[in-house]
Amino acid sequence: MTQEELYKALDYVNHSREKRAEMADLISKNPQLVDALLQIAFTVDDPISNRACWVLEFTAKENLSFIYPHLDVFTANLSRVRFDSAIRPVAKICEFLTMAYFSKEKNELQQVLTEDQLEQITTACFDWLIGDYKVAAKAYSITSLYLLGHKFPWIHPELKMVLEQSYADGSAAYKARARHALAKLKKHLP
Repeated sequence: MTQEELYKALDYVNHSREKRAEMADLISKNPQLVDALLQIAFTVDDPISNRACWVLEFTAKENLSFIYPHLDVFTANLSRVRFDSAIRPVAKICEFLTMAYFSKEKNELQQVLTEDQLEQITTACFDWLIGDYKVAAKAYSITSLYLLGHKFPWIHPELKMVLEQSYADGSAAYKARARHALAKLKKHLP
């Protein structure tokens, strides 16, 4: 399948789990398509990029390692994504990556994800957390930033400050995630 054929196939993907899973299954059976999927996902002015991000999230959930050879492209383009419906799945992938990286079980990602890439994830997550974005992207960013704070100690005090300042204005879902993170942060910070 060429990038053009993949692009056309993405036009038939909608919000349904079935369609996203169907396309993610195609990618999983043809991991060479991840590069083309990323190129489409980061063509940020094209509405089809949202669909590519949805499929990328479903693929990463099942086979996170398919993204490893493309981490430079993925992390370098995080800050370019601007549609809310694309930011949510990209933020979720960042959460998958940070959870795997900080897992107590040894895994390949711990060897391949670089400090520079972790910093790019950090920057994007702070942007999503403090920017005018939907709660899901913020929630995924809170989790990622909390974990990243174990590697970059400056993150925890900053995250705590942001969460305390934004808590009162947050939705119920935001407050729940923020409360959970603040409880953990208070154990690490004065």
